[in-house]
Amino acid sequence: MEAFNEDNDKYKRAKKRVEEIKGFYIHLTVYILVNTFLYLSAAGLFRSNIESLDFPRFGQLSTPFFWGIGLLFHGLYVFQFKSGFIKRWEERKLKEFMDKDREDLDKFDQNPFE
Repeated sequence: MEAFNEDNDKYKRAKKRVEEIKGFYIHLTVYILVNTFLYLSAAGLFRSNIESLDFPRFGQLSTPFFWGIGLLFHGLYVFQFKSGFIKRWEERKLKEFMDKDREDLDKFDQNPFE
């Protein structure tokens, strides 16, 4: 029976990992599409008069720049480029939640009607 639970846990971890990677690729796709549209509209390519092209300035490029920083950190997280600080924090939180669940279960085992 324990092998089944272990396999089930492995499946859940693998599924979570696939969902995280999928989320990153969706984020990347939206980033490319939205920023391409913003660049083209800022450059004036949607205007009927081509001679009035006005190429983007920093104010118009700040969205892709700062969003790109967020996308970079999303990618670093998803693809496991975690610093030691993040790993230690995750381990502490996991232990904290497991200990709390164990305490709750111990309380229930002592007197389930209290």
